[in-house]
Amino acid sequence: MAASFRWILQRHKDVPKAARFYSEGLDFTTNVCTLRWAELQSGPLKLALLHSPHDQITQKEYNSLLSFTVTDINSTVNKLMALGAVLDGPIKHEVHGKVAAMRCIDGHVLGLYEPV
Repeated sequence: MAASFRWILQRHKDVPKAARFYSEGLDFTTNVCTLRWAELQSGPLKLALLHSPHDQITQKEYNSLLSFTVTDINSTVNKLMALGAVLDGPIKHEVHGKVAAMRCIDGHVLGLYEPV
């Protein structure tokens, strides 16, 4: 099975204000909105907003992240690394599944998620 698109993540200083921007300006449906996290939806597309108090993004942080659900995270990580991606920290085993962050060949962050 191919990877399925999960969501796009953006970092914002003011999550409720950003959520209001997308919900009122572009008619996104707000599924969740707190001071630190929001999840909005437009059709099948999900937009996640994460609180970031920093004015500048450091090399280890990111402004945006594309997240994908995969059936085998280890196999996917190996394939992407063979194509030039770099694992950005270890694969984590969370209660809801495995997660990994990778940087593609141009440094953009990809999130991978394998549900349990």
